[in-house]
Amino acid sequence: MIAPTRAGTSHDRRYLIAALVGLGMFLTGCHHSAKSTQPTYAPPTIASDTGGPAPIVRRKPAVPEVGTPPANPLSEPEGKPISTEVGLASWYGPPYHNRQAADGSIFDQNALTVAHRTLPMGTIVRVTNVATGDSVIAKVTDRGPFVHGRTLDLSLAAAKAIGVYRAGVAKVKIEAYAKPNADPEGRWCVQIGAFLDPADSIQLKNDLMSRYKTAKVIEFTGPTGHWVRINPVPADKSSASRIADSIHIPDAEPFLVRLN
Repeated sequence: MIAPTRAGTSHDRRYLIAALVGLGMFLTGCHHSAKSTQPTYAPPTIASDTGGPAPIVRRKPAVPEVGTPPANPLSEPEGKPISTEVGLASWYGPPYHNRQAADGSIFDQNALTVAHRTLPMGTIVRVTNVATGDSVIAKVTDRGPFVHGRTLDLSLAAAKAIGVYRAGVAKVKIEAYAKPNADPEGRWCVQIGAFLDPADSIQLKNDLMSRYKTAKVIEFTGPTGHWVRINPVPADKSSASRIADSIHIPDAEPFLVRLN
């Protein structure tokens, strides 16, 4: 066998090095291609206080609430509002749906109605969400809300129309428009409650009957508990206001309420 020359050996080495470099580039290229096709994995779990892995919670991005257009909008009221007030509004639906409202109608949570303590029944109001500017035209058909600090109760449909449904409570502007043939004086009363125990409301009724001998005091069961109502004689607002101002009962705030 003839031994290879130094030139031949050098040539073979160059060939071998080139082959190895080419193979390395090929393998490197394959490695990058495989890495690019790997799926994206979730980050590692974090240990919980109990020592076990805490689950990863994937949250959907928050979607801002927008006013839902009402199904049966009321016509725009004419003229200028006779009163304007700003306060907190909540909303109500079940379990009041299909029950009798204060004006004698059947409350429909899908209709554009509101409950207010002092506006005449049948008054048309424009309610505007102060934060968003969304507004809705609705009709006063019920009395309430009987919660300290709140001014208006919206039906479910009215709440959705101005973006109050998810928030639950929102600051609103209430513009009231005159109702034709409305009694400007109205008939007024003082309402006190609500008591969980009917014995408490009956006891209060008996105490108030001995105190206000000229007024008619009744006890009744409402959707939120047991209530006591004082109907002054005469049933004007000033008489009802004097009675309300004279009542100081812990955890039982008196509300001035218009009956008609």
